[in-house]
Amino acid sequence: MNIQLVSCDAKKPDRRAIAKMIEDIADGMDGSTARELTDILLDGDPVEIEVSSNISSAYRKIRKLDVDYEIIE
Repeated sequence: MNIQLVSCDAKKPDRRAIAKMIEDIADGMDGSTARELTDILLDGDPVEIEVSSNISSAYRKIRKLDVDYEIIE
């Protein structure tokens, strides 16, 4: 399943926590790419990631960091 991370509504987004979340939930994601995607997301552009395992846990992690997302079929 693909998830598009649209924006982050947190007043003070935690870049490290968002990068770690992306690294944890996205398939085949390394730390460097996760940090790059975090920068893109926080600059206001959406990013798309692929998640294939433990989807409900991924949703919880995304919502906990106040990241808006859309499910892409």
